[in-house]
Amino acid sequence: MGVTRDGIPIRVWCFPGNASDQELIRQAKDELRAWKLSRVVWVADRGFQSERNRRYLQRAGGHYILGEKLRGNDKEANAALSRQGRYHTVAGNLRVKEVIIDDGTMRNRFVICHNPEEAKRDKQIREQLLEQIHEKIAGTDSLSAEDRHKLYGALCTKPGYRRFLRTTKRGLLRIDRAAIKAEAHLDGKFLLRTSDPTLSAEDVALGYKQLLVIERAWREMKTTLDLRPVHHRKEDRIRAHVILCWLALLLIRIAENQTNQTWRNLRDEFQRMHLGTFSGPAGTSQQRTELTAGHKDILRALGVAQPPLFMHLDSRQRAPVERRS
Repeated sequence: MGVTRDGIPIRVWCFPGNASDQELIRQAKDELRAWKLSRVVWVADRGFQSERNRRYLQRAGGHYILGEKLRGNDKEANAALSRQGRYHTVAGNLRVKEVIIDDGTMRNRFVICHNPEEAKRDKQIREQLLEQIHEKIAGTDSLSAEDRHKLYGALCTKPGYRRFLRTTKRGLLRIDRAAIKAEAHLDGKFLLRTSDPTLSAEDVALGYKQLLVIERAWREMKTTLDLRPVHHRKEDRIRAHVILCWLALLLIRIAENQTNQTWRNLRDEFQRMHLGTFSGPAGTSQQRTELTAGHKDILRALGVAQPPLFMHLDSRQRAPVERRS
C-alpha cells in the first residue's frame, strides 16, 4: 500500500502470499515509474536492509529511509552509534542526532533517534530481567558442572536472558555487566540510514514514522473493514475484494482528516441517527431523526449536504365514488 504524508492511501497492490517482500517492493517501484513522479523516497524497516536492495531503490534518482539493526554487525552502523554529538528535539518525545560516514559522498548518512519515554521503559524491562536472572542463578555455584551447563542452556532459550547471562572460566553462571552497559547505551534509540542528502534529520525521523501510518492502515483494513477472511478462490475476485476494502479505507481516511476525528467517533456519532417508518390512514412515510450538533459539524466539515427530513412518502388516495342518478 502506498500512502501520502497525511495517511491517504493512493495505491494498493495484491500479491500471492508466498511472494518475497524484496521482490514485491521492486515491482512496486517499477510500476510507479508510469506516474512520472519527480521525487520518491522509499521507507522500509530492517527486513529490507541489504546493499543490493539499497542500490536498487536508488535507481532513476530514487532515495530511501531504512531502519538499521542496533545490535547488528554492520561496521558503518556501529561507527555511527559510537560517534559523539548533541541531540536536538524535533517532537515532544523524539530527539535526533545526525551522523555522516564518508563525508565526501554522503553515501552513508545516519540519523540516531532517541525517545526519552521509551528509554525509561527499556530500563525498567532490563531491570526486571536482571532481577529474574539473579533469582534463577542464585545458589548455582554449589551445583555440579553438568547441572550448571543444563541450566545455562535452558535459560539461554529466552533471548532476554541470553543477552545478559555469561559463564566464567570455571563454568559459574554470572550476569554480564559489560552487556548491561552496552545495552543501556541503546535505551530508547533507533537508527536510520538514508541516501537523500537534502532531507533534514527531522524529515528523516518523521518520514520513517510514516510506517506507523501504513501499519495502522493495514490494521483497519483487516479489522474495521473485515478484509479477512476472504471467501473467494479466483484471483480476480480476491483482487476486487481488496480494492473495495481499500476504497472504503480511502473514504475513512479522508473523513478523519477533514473532521480531525477518528473513524470510531464518527461512526458512533452517526449511529445515533435513525430512520423511522410511519404508517397511517393518509399513507406511509419514512422520516429521519433530528440532526444533533455533532452531525451538523461533521457534515459541514465534509462539505456534505444534510440528508432530507423525509426519505419516502406514499400517500393513499381514496378511489372516487360514482354517483348514479
